[in-house]
Amino acid sequence: QVQLVESGGGLVQPGGSLRLSCVASGSSYRIYIMGWYRQAPGKQRELVATITPGDIKNYVDSVKGQFTITRDNGKNTVYLQMNSLKPENTAVYYCNLRMTNDYWGQGTQVTVSS
Repeated sequence: QVQLVESGGGLVQPGGSLRLSCVASGSSYRIYIMGWYRQAPGKQRELVATITPGDIKNYVDSVKGQFTITRDNGKNTVYLQMNSLKPENTAVYYCNLRMTNDYWGQGTQVTVSS
C-alpha cells in the first residue's frame, strides 16, 4: 500500500522560504518519477516540479530559479525548497508518485501573506 505524507507547509511572509517534504512508505520508489503539484483556490491542480530517478528535474516556468526539487532515495523522500515566496505561490501542495498509477499525498497548505 503506497502512502505519501507531506509536511512543511504553513504561513510565511512574502520573501520567505519553506521546505516541503514528502515521505513515501510501503516500498522503495527510487525507480519512479516523483513530483509536486499545487492547487490554488478556484484553479485546477498544476504541475510544479518533477524529478526522475536519474535526478533530471523539470519545473513549471513560473517557479524556475525560485523552487528546487530534490530527492533522497534512501529515505524515500522528495523535497521542494521554495525561496522568495510570493502571494501567488499560495496553494495546497501535493506530492505525486508516478508508477503504473498515480499516487497522491493529502496535501499541505502553503500561504504566503503579510
